[in-house]
Order: sequence, then structure tokens, then C-alpha cells
Amino acid sequence: MLKQLLARKTDFSDADDSHGGPSLRRTLGPWGVTALGIGAVIGTGIFVVTGQAAAEHAGPAVLISFMLAAICSGFTALCYAEFATLIPISGSSYSYAYATLGEVVAWFIGWNMVLEYGISASAVAASWTGYFTSLLDHVGVHLPIALTEAPLAFSNGHLVSTGHIMNLPAVAIVLALTWLCYVGIRESSGLNVLMVMLKVGLIIVVVVAGYRYVDPANWHPFVPASEGPGKYGWSGIMRGAAMVFFAYIGFEATSTAAQECKNPQKDLPFGTLVSLVICTVLYLAMAAVLTGLISYTQLGTSEPVVTAIRAHPELGWLRLIVEIGALIGLSSVILVMIIAQPRIFMIMSRDGLLPPVFNRIHPKHRTPHLNTLITGAGIAILAAVFPLDLLADLTSMGTLIAFVAVCAGVLILRYTSPELPRLFRVPAAWFICPAGVVSCVALLSFMAWFNWLLMITWTVIGLVIYFGYGVRHSKLRQRL
Repeated sequence: MLKQLLARKTDFSDADDSHGGPSLRRTLGPWGVTALGIGAVIGTGIFVVTGQAAAEHAGPAVLISFMLAAICSGFTALCYAEFATLIPISGSSYSYAYATLGEVVAWFIGWNMVLEYGISASAVAASWTGYFTSLLDHVGVHLPIALTEAPLAFSNGHLVSTGHIMNLPAVAIVLALTWLCYVGIRESSGLNVLMVMLKVGLIIVVVVAGYRYVDPANWHPFVPASEGPGKYGWSGIMRGAAMVFFAYIGFEATSTAAQECKNPQKDLPFGTLVSLVICTVLYLAMAAVLTGLISYTQLGTSEPVVTAIRAHPELGWLRLIVEIGALIGLSSVILVMIIAQPRIFMIMSRDGLLPPVFNRIHPKHRTPHLNTLITGAGIAILAAVFPLDLLADLTSMGTLIAFVAVCAGVLILRYTSPELPRLFRVPAAWFICPAGVVSCVALLSFMAWFNWLLMITWTVIGLVIYFGYGVRHSKLRQRL
């Protein structure tokens, strides 16, 4: 039984078709993949999490938190790039774990990727509401707070009722983008490229304009004195790094579009690494400007960029630009996550670990349409009910666990299958791969106990599904 649970899948030829049905449309080139990565990365991290991490954990040293998270992501991105040339299909870290660590580990990783994509999209949608209501306030329209806040909040390790009804704007944006993803990858990818160009341009405008009003005194002390575990001091920097890691997870979404790339062996490594570099530069620039405009203690709001601008009347003209840029940026993140999650379900279904309904491709639009509808509905429900901070931490945990498997998998495959052709190889894999594992585990160690409890519960639910359905229908186990 254990041997079968740890059986590795070495033939992925059946993952590139729909067994006689319609297949996914290959429309993405290298810059399309890069735009997909930037679209997934530049969003809540730069417009919301930056301020919250500075105010609650790291202070101005949130720049160090971003650099630590970027280093961890960099190690992992190199490993993803090598795997993408070996296994150019849409399964991402799920497929990579299947090839190196066995079926039960692959299921565990795939189940955590539901957290990574589905719950992260819910978190982004929840933060989208903050800038949307700010924009409406700017033009004199005020929505009832009962319809813009989640009915649950996370306080002192417990979920408490807020008395609100639901986060209605978050639900609306998720459903609108779900319809777009249902229609087709060409349409959604084209819109994503446009949104990426707009939001990057707007971020550069904010950084350049805001830099003139930066007061270096706001950066002192750069590392505020510790006020307890995870708040300021070096423990706060590490807790901040674990939190802002949420900002980087989107680069992995590029690998889920492998079967819609024109040349995945070349396009995926290029898009993954280039998008990560561009996003890191933008994150550091924005974090430096925000913490320089006002005291870090004032940035713990749902729209910290607008908060910083309000402190400088001379920058009042920027507020509308920021609100529009934030809405565009956050929308593109939600869009990419809704693109990514259904494709993970599709690959798991083709392996027999999920029911065949998850493998259906729309005959006209050539998209996994039923998966898209299921994903969109789930994301909308989570965004309507749960607060941003809880969703963000759960997303980071699921992603870090998947990253550990990918970094370990590259090194394992170097020894078990050295003969496989690799168009891209991780340089100094003996160092990069273990460093990726260690850095991910280090960030995991700074997560709150309540998040670990939720993660364990999530894992138990996943194992029940696997042993209740996946074990009996696994195509690999049937062949064995």
C-alpha cells in the first residue's frame, strides 16, 4: 500500500489532451506569460499588505521583509523554471510532486494549491473592496458598511462576528471576472496584458511623484524596538516576511498556463523569472515611498497608499490615479487566479484523483468551463464572508508547503533521472534547492498557531477526499 501511495508518475503524455475532446488553445508567448506573472503578483501585496506588514510587524524594515521574501521566491522560481522545461503541462507543483515524491504527496500539494489560488483570489477580492469604496467616496457615493465588510473578523486568535452582512463588491468583481475566464484564455489574457501595462505605469507615477515628499525621518528607527513576538525587532521582520510572501505567490501561476503556451519549454522559464524581477523592484520602490511619506504606524488601513497620499495635500491629484490603479491591479490578480485554479483541477481529474466532470473542456470557448464556474463560486463565497488577514496567511502557508516540494523535487530528480533533457538547469542546485527548502520552512515557522490549526483541518479534509475517491480511481494505481 505504501509503495503504491508513493508511486511516481513518469509519463505525462496523457495530460496534453482531452482524450479525443477539445483541447486548450495555445495563444501565449513569452511576454504573455510574463504579463500573466506580473498580473498575479502586483496586486494586494503592493496596495494593501505592504502597509499592514509595516504597521503591524516590521516598521520601515518591511523593505528587509520584502527582500527576504524575494530571496525565498527567487530560489523557488529557479526550481519552477527547470521543472517547466521537464514537465510542460498545467499541473504546476502538483505535477512536479507527482513526478518526484509520489501520488499521495502530489495530492497533498494539489490540495494546498486550492488554498494558494482559490483563497488568495478571495483575499485580493476582499482588499479590492477597500479601494472601490474609497473611489465611490471620492465621487460622493457611499455604500452601507454592512454590505462592504465581512461578517467575520479575526481577533486574538479567534473568529468573531462583526454584525455585517457580506462583502458585496468583492462578490461582484469575482463573478464578473469568472464570466470572462469562462469565455476564453485569449480574451482574458488580452485584458490581463492591458491591465498589467496600466497598473505598472500608475505605480511608477506614484513612486516618482511621492519620492519628492519623502521625509527620511519617517525611516527612523528603521527597525523599531520589539513590542512582543512578531511585532517589530527582527522577529517582526521575519513575521512581516511571512506576511508579504503572499505578495509573491503569483509567479507560480505562470506554470499553470503551460498547455496554453506556444513554446512552454522556453516561454515559462522566461516569464517566471522576468516577472519576479520586475515585481521585486516595484515592491521595494513602493514600500520605501510609503514608509517615507508618513509614519509606519499609520499604514495599517485597508487602503494604505491612499492613506499616505492624504497626509500630503500636494499629492491630492494622485488619489484618483491610485484608486483606479489599485482596482486595475487587484482585478488582474483575481483574473489570473481564476485562470489558474481550474487548470489544476483539470490535471488532477485526468489523473483520476477527482471526478471526470472536472476534466470537461467547453467545445466552443476551449476552456475548463465547469471548473471555472465552481472556482468562481467558491472564491465569491469566501470573499463575502472572511477577512483579508486570515485569507492571506492561509494562502501563504499553502504556497510555502508547495514550494518546499518543488525545491526538494528538483534535487531528487537530478539523482533519480539525470538523463532527462533540461533546457533550463538550476545553477548550483546543490545550494539553491536546499536553500529554497530552508527559507520556506523558516517563513512557515513564523505563522500563527491558529493558521496551523486551520491548515491541519484543511489537510484532513483533503485526505478524506483522497482516500474516499482518489485512491480507488487513480489511473496510475490502476496501471500498477
